[in-house]
Amino acid sequence: MENIKDNSVFISGKPFMKYVTAGVLKLNKGDIIIKARGKWITRAVDVAEVIRNSFVKEAKISGIKIGSQEVSDEKRKTRISTIELTMAKE
Repeated sequence: MENIKDNSVFISGKPFMKYVTAGVLKLNKGDIIIKARGKWITRAVDVAEVIRNSFVKEAKISGIKIGSQEVSDEKRKTRISTIELTMAKE
């Protein structure tokens, strides 16, 4: 998830429909990558499904990439799961 591109939608704590709207607008210009980590992974999947089932019927998930990142604070290092969902129009 190190590569930051204009076609990326990063999922976090904002209202759900903001991500859906951003995804739909970017998908109209080309492929998009929905990125999330940790507890936001389920929201990323939900955003992709709402885009695909409700707004852009010809959209498909063309790739799924999972991984983890090491995050450290003052006391310890932990690993956080990551996901990248690539969507494209058919």
